[in-house]
Amino acid sequence: MSDATEASGPAEQAGTTGPADPATGAGEAADTDAATGAGRHVKVVLVDDHRMFRTGVQAEIGRTEQTGVEVVGEAADVDQAVSVITATRPEVVLLDVHLPGGGGVEVLRRCAALMADAEEPVRFLALSVSDAAEDVIGVIRGGARGYVTKTITGTDLIDSIFRVQEGDAVFSPRLAGFVLDAFASTDAAPVDEDLDRLTQREREVLRLIARGYAYKEIAKQLYISVKTVESHVSAVLRKLQLSNRHELTRWATARRLV
Repeated sequence: MSDATEASGPAEQAGTTGPADPATGAGEAADTDAATGAGRHVKVVLVDDHRMFRTGVQAEIGRTEQTGVEVVGEAADVDQAVSVITATRPEVVLLDVHLPGGGGVEVLRRCAALMADAEEPVRFLALSVSDAAEDVIGVIRGGARGYVTKTITGTDLIDSIFRVQEGDAVFSPRLAGFVLDAFASTDAAPVDEDLDRLTQREREVLRLIARGYAYKEIAKQLYISVKTVESHVSAVLRKLQLSNRHELTRWATARRLV
């Protein structure tokens, strides 16, 4: 259920009451009400290629009077993201790692000047289904201030947004270790030519398959159809010259991608 059609501003999103996404804690009204917006305010742009996910996050965090979070724009791909961020100058951008047009790292690269603004910096918080070390390290090297996964609750997401606004670094449990290990090492990460053959979406599907997820579960997790999952699995097997999901699981485990 991917959406890569058009960017939208705050007026279009006013009064959004679309389906909440359970992975973000959307719908937990009592949980979010505890995170009162009294005395604080932050402008946020949502960047994610899934319309349903953006709608769920907007419904969860965008009740400004209660949360203090004002969603001033949305985008579904890299070009839209750069355009909306430049136009609205939010204080925090919630950025998905895997986006059409080059991914979250490309958004960070093209917004480097905005991040470097001494007076009104735009800060980025990655919000992704992926908890893979290379994804975490990639966006942090690109300039993001933190990285949280989509299992985060609404209350914790709001708290993370305000912490990033204040300049703190924020990570989901266990992800901080990836960053510490990466920046503590002086050695460049080795290039895996086999893994580099895969697209970002194919890597997501690969990890979920290796973790034992059924096709229907993967489709629900990534907001895509079962047929699309099957197509990605076939492409991964072909590119890696593997025969079945059991070989794929062993391949991924050997590279510590699971």
